[in-house]
Amino acid sequence: MPLMRLRVTGSDDSVRAISNLLTSLDGIEHIEEVDDLMSHLDDDDSSSAGLVDDQGPGQHALEIEAPNLATAARVRDAVEALAFDLDVLVEFDTEED
Repeated sequence: MPLMRLRVTGSDDSVRAISNLLTSLDGIEHIEEVDDLMSHLDDDDSSSAGLVDDQGPGQHALEIEAPNLATAARVRDAVEALAFDLDVLVEFDTEED
């Protein structure tokens, strides 16, 4: 069973739309938003607090279990199309053998 990991750079609403799309696809039984394992060490009293570089869309990580490679390919195509429509960035993590 392929486990797909993807990162979405966009608003909470965009991530919710992608999750809703994924739950509507046949064969997808498990979708989970996972926490970022790396802390960003943003302090309120930091000299860089509030700079333009710190403001922007959030990053979200999703894990999706697909029953087979064909369904995983359909998931990727559907997410890419929706990401284009929503104007968000989606990165897919792949594990090379």
